[in-house]
Amino acid sequence: MDTTQKNKKTRLLFVCLGNICRSPAAEGIMQTLVDKNGLQDIIEVDSAGTSGWHEGDLPDERMRAHGERRGYDFSSLARKFSKSDFENFDYIIVMDNNNYNNVKSMAINKEQEEKIKKMTEFSIQFKHHNEIPDPYYGGSTGFELVLDLLEDACEGLMHKIIKS
Repeated sequence: MDTTQKNKKTRLLFVCLGNICRSPAAEGIMQTLVDKNGLQDIIEVDSAGTSGWHEGDLPDERMRAHGERRGYDFSSLARKFSKSDFENFDYIIVMDNNNYNNVKSMAINKEQEEKIKKMTEFSIQFKHHNEIPDPYYGGSTGFELVLDLLEDACEGLMHKIIKS
């Protein structure tokens, strides 16, 4: 890592549909990894949703409860993804194909498109998963699966950033 890269933070934006389950969980998990590993000067995290249905709301109470049991704080307020996010973030990390297509449709050039990654691209153990499923309409096992997938992918993403 050269000194210019060392002085520049890598800014991550996690994106799902409503910004109340998957993306705030990814944000909270990644922030915990950043804090535990002393990477606050290297990595900055945020989250957003492709819809504005829940703007200003806390994450889903079920996701907060499942996260709390694992030692996470999911307390960011929901916001809608905007075109300016392409300028403000280095990685725009989406949870599924629908989010990918929605975000990609807002990109105005190749540079912006190349910032869009699927969360599962960073998976280490769960490489067979192509998407982070939306747990909103399911039960506890869905929330636990999402947390397992996000913990794995956040770990992989952190290692990728550290190596670059």
